[in-house]
Amino acid sequence: MRALVAVLAISLAVACAGAASAPAAKEVDASVFGGLGTWVDIYDGGVYSAPEATAARIAARGVRTVWVETANYRASTDVVKPAQLGRFVEALHAKGVRVVAWYLPGHVDPARDTRRSLAMLSFRTRTGQAFDGISLNIEGTALRDVALRSRRAVGLARRVRQEAGATPLAVIPFNPRGLERRPTTWPRFPWAELAEVSDAFAPMVYTGGAFKGFDATYGYVTRAIRLLRFQTGNPDVAIHVAGGVADRMGPEELAGFATAVSDDGGTIGVSLYDWATTPAGHWRVLRPLSP
Repeated sequence: MRALVAVLAISLAVACAGAASAPAAKEVDASVFGGLGTWVDIYDGGVYSAPEATAARIAARGVRTVWVETANYRASTDVVKPAQLGRFVEALHAKGVRVVAWYLPGHVDPARDTRRSLAMLSFRTRTGQAFDGISLNIEGTALRDVALRSRRAVGLARRVRQEAGATPLAVIPFNPRGLERRPTTWPRFPWAELAEVSDAFAPMVYTGGAFKGFDATYGYVTRAIRLLRFQTGNPDVAIHVAGGVADRMGPEELAGFATAVSDDGGTIGVSLYDWATTPAGHWRVLRPLSP
């Protein structure tokens, strides 16, 4: 009996020592995805030809977070225009604007998707600056096998979450209202599994061009937000609502979008896709929505 007690005591001491020497886990701060945002993709040549001037204009609009695409599964490189991207990141940081990288996986080549996703974490500017957060745009449907597509999407998100550490990870999913209307796009989308490994969702709730008027837009956006909470099983899930496409939204549609987000009152951020297509007048409506 004494021997057993001694063994247990030694085991407990070793466990405590190991716990004491292990680094404390850092709490992930999802607030990087909050506030007023805007979007830049790899096709926005004007941004990369004048990154500093673009950063100044973005900051002047009151934007707190820029979502910038580093690559997609069709790109010829893991990070598109890294030198210009680095200048853009540094210029935004100098203005107090946060930068979230995003990558669009195709799920056809898991090794490529993993490499390009992790490239968001390893990317550094000339002066050593990194992204403030990263995100996976889970909207690629190039892989026709839906079950395999879902498994690969969840596996990729899980791997990135493991590697990200304290860096926040968001999922940019299909807009849940859109999937409700056209479920064959991605049947049994893995909402719950993605929620387990992400810190926020940024659904692309596009209405411009398809829905006309205040009421139709308001109802669509409201339903999308409620569905996301239901599908993830988390009423408190962090949500950044991305509307758009910006230049296809007239005054009534923009008002419907903004009012839906305001009335919901539970989202952490809002934006329109994208920077290049957002008319100047839209910012006057968007800016009051930022917490």
